[in-house]
Amino acid sequence: MLTLRSILAAAAMAAFTACSNSTAKGPVAALPAAPETPVRVAAAESRSVPVDLTAVGNVEPQSTVVVKSPVGGTIIKVHFQDGAMVQRGDPLFEIDKRPYEETVRMWEANIARDRAVLAQAEANLSRAQAQEAHYGKQAERYTKLAEQGIVSREVADQSNVEARARRTAVRAESAAIESAKANIRSAEAALSSAKLNLSYCDVKALIAGRVGTIRVNTGNLIKAAETELVTIHQVHPIYVAFSVPEENLLDIRRRAGSGSLPVTAAIPGDSRAPARGSLKFLENSVDTTTGTIRLKAAFDNADSRLWPGQFVEVRMRMENRPAAIVVPQAAIQTGQQGAFVYVVRADRTVEQRPVVTGPRIDSSIAINQGVAEGESVVTEGQLRLAPGVKVKVL
Repeated sequence: MLTLRSILAAAAMAAFTACSNSTAKGPVAALPAAPETPVRVAAAESRSVPVDLTAVGNVEPQSTVVVKSPVGGTIIKVHFQDGAMVQRGDPLFEIDKRPYEETVRMWEANIARDRAVLAQAEANLSRAQAQEAHYGKQAERYTKLAEQGIVSREVADQSNVEARARRTAVRAESAAIESAKANIRSAEAALSSAKLNLSYCDVKALIAGRVGTIRVNTGNLIKAAETELVTIHQVHPIYVAFSVPEENLLDIRRRAGSGSLPVTAAIPGDSRAPARGSLKFLENSVDTTTGTIRLKAAFDNADSRLWPGQFVEVRMRMENRPAAIVVPQAAIQTGQQGAFVYVVRADRTVEQRPVVTGPRIDSSIAINQGVAEGESVVTEGQLRLAPGVKVKVL
């Protein structure tokens, strides 16, 4: 039976024999060098970088008017077509005027009648005043004669009663005049109202803008202040509403206070340059549900590119950073510790370096910390890399 000692001795002999054979055959051949990993690189460069806030915005008309008529009646004419551009004061609809014209004539006749009544009351007042003066003097004479005993006291009393009756008649005629004047004022107010209603028969545009679908046609009967005729959107200028996180509020308020903030609106799929406008409105409270603040930018929209209800890509320029370090976005990788890039050193080995990223600029991104100007970063081939791996730049 083999003992442990004999097994160990046999193993030692085998090892000695192998070493002897190896020495006899010469030195062991070195392992081949690892192949270089092909990559593409780009140099970090320094340039001015705009800092923008981006959001999805919704185009809103500056003002919207739902056209209704203050008077009812039958539509006898439509002056425009669906989707037309109209100016303030342009005629839109015409309502049958005949009932309103008759009302105007009726009140004109009432005013003429009331003026005749006033003239008659004024004539009656003049007659009553003359009679008052006559009977007043007569009462004075009879009173003096009664005191002298020339006429009886009864005659003097009758004369005084008659004088008082004439004074009462004067007051009555004065009241009649005031009543006639009040009737005239009331009729004149009614006439003005009738003429105003008559003017409402010509429905005109209250703002300049683009009309929507015509909701009534010639021959339709509409109700006063109830039937919607058409909607007008003011689109020159126009608003774009969007929301940004509330952490940007302080910066926005500070920068907006020193001047208007430029805003651009790009229409998805439109190859033309984005429309340019400026910030005009900041909501007076933060939306506590979403933690965002609502903003509005104004655009002159002279070419009518922006359409109410349309969604657009919004960029609001906050500042320009001079001499910022910029690398292609393809260089940025994400690991458990955050963003990093592979930097190619002078010996063509790579170093994994954590970075702090800044704003994006088209296909590039600013690096706030981690990369210096002129350093080469890997933009393609990162999957085959690890710290210390040697690379071949393509």
